[in-house]
Amino acid sequence: MRKTLFISFLALFLVCENTGMIKSLKIKDDGIESCSREHGIKILVNVDGFGAVGDGVSDDTKAFANAWKQACSTSQAVLLVPPDRTYKVNATRYRGPCAEDLIVQIDGNIVAPNEPKNWDPKNPRNWLYFSNLTGVVFQGHGVIDGSGAKWWAASCKKNKTNPCVGAPTALTIDQSSNIEVNGLTVKNSQQMHFTVSRSESVRISDVIVSAPEDSPNTDGIHLTTSKNVVIQNTKIGTGDDCISIVSGCSNIKMKSIYCGPGHGISIGSLGKDNSTDFVTAVDVDTAFLKGTTNGLRIKTWQGGSGYVRAVRYRNVQMDDVANPIIIDQFYCDSPKSCKNQTSAVELSQIMYEIIHGTSKSPNAMKFACSDTVPCKNIVLIDINLKRTDEKPAQTFCNSVNGFTFGYVQPPADCLMSVNNSVIKSETECKSEYLIHSEL
Repeated sequence: MRKTLFISFLALFLVCENTGMIKSLKIKDDGIESCSREHGIKILVNVDGFGAVGDGVSDDTKAFANAWKQACSTSQAVLLVPPDRTYKVNATRYRGPCAEDLIVQIDGNIVAPNEPKNWDPKNPRNWLYFSNLTGVVFQGHGVIDGSGAKWWAASCKKNKTNPCVGAPTALTIDQSSNIEVNGLTVKNSQQMHFTVSRSESVRISDVIVSAPEDSPNTDGIHLTTSKNVVIQNTKIGTGDDCISIVSGCSNIKMKSIYCGPGHGISIGSLGKDNSTDFVTAVDVDTAFLKGTTNGLRIKTWQGGSGYVRAVRYRNVQMDDVANPIIIDQFYCDSPKSCKNQTSAVELSQIMYEIIHGTSKSPNAMKFACSDTVPCKNIVLIDINLKRTDEKPAQTFCNSVNGFTFGYVQPPADCLMSVNNSVIKSETECKSEYLIHSEL
C-alpha cells in the first residue's frame, strides 16, 4: 500500500512539474491527491483506484472505463496510468465532452489482447478510441502496445489465401480540437498506429511509433479530414507509411521527423473508387528518411477527382531510400490490375527544396502524372540525389510541367530551368497557401 501511494505521489509530482508553476502538493486524508497551481488544483484519478491490477494478465478494461468517466466529469483532472505496470485493456470508446483542462498521463504500459478471436466485435476497427474532446493533453513516457503479431499473420498481405479484412487502429482521436499528444510510444499496432480524424488544432510531439518492417498496413500517424495539425520531433518506423495524409486535410505542418523503416511520408492514397478528394497546405520541414521503400510520395488512383495543392518539402535527407521523390497517379494497391481511366486528382504547386541523399532505385525522382490531368507547377530547388551503388541516377517524367532552380541532380529535363527572379515571384505567389500552425 505504501509503495502504491509513493508511486502515485511521485507520478502526481511529475504531472504538476510538467504542467508548470507548482505552489504545493497535497494528499488529503481520504487519499485523493491534488497539486495546487496558479491556475487551480489538479485532481488525480488513478486507474488503480478503480480496480486496475496492472499485471498484464488481468482484464483492466472496466477499471479504465470507470476511471475515464470520473476524470472526464472532473474539472482539472489528471487521469493517471502509473509507471512500472502493464495494463491489459480491450477495445474501449472514451467519449467526451469532458470538464476543462483534462490531462491523460500515461506512464505505464497499456497492452491489447493478443488474440484476434477474442476481440470485441462491437469495435472491429478501434482499440483505444477518444472522441468529442476539447483541450485535452495526452502525455507521459508510457507505451501503448497493440500486440499485433497475430493480426499481421492473418493479413492477406502476408498470406494471399487469407481474407482481406480490416483490423483495429491502436489510438484514435476523432472529432476533437485543441489536443496535445506528447512523449508517448505507440508500437505493434494491429493495423494503423495513431489516427487523427475529423479534428483540428492537434499537436503531436516527441512521439515514437514502431513496428516491424514486414508488419502490413501499420501506418505510423494517419491524418484524415483534419486541419491545423502539427507533428514534430517524432520518430517513426513501421511496415507502411510513416505518416499518411488523406482527403479533407489542410494546414498540416511536420518538422524534425525521422522515418524508417516504412513506406515514407505520403499524401494519399486519394481518388479510390472514383472519389473526390482534397488536400491542401502541407509543409514538411526537416526530415530524415532511412531505408524506406518510398521517400516523399503523393499517390492517387485513376478515376478520382479533386486536388492536391500548396505542398512544400524542405530540408530532407535521404539515406538508401527507394523512390526518394515520387508522384504516382497510377497507384493501384489491388490484387487485380486497375483499369485505365481519364479523370484524376489534380496535383499542382508542389515544391521540393534542399532534398539530398542516396537512392537505392534507378529513378531518384519519378513524376508519373496523368496524361489527361497533368501535374502543374512542380518546383525543384537544390536537389542532390545519388544512387547508393554509385551508378547514374535518373528522373522519370510523364505529363508534368514546372521548373527547376539551382543545382538539380539527377537532371529533370522535363521541367524548365529558370533564374532567381522567376523563382522569387513564384514562391511569393504560393506563400498565401502555406499557412501553418505555429511550432
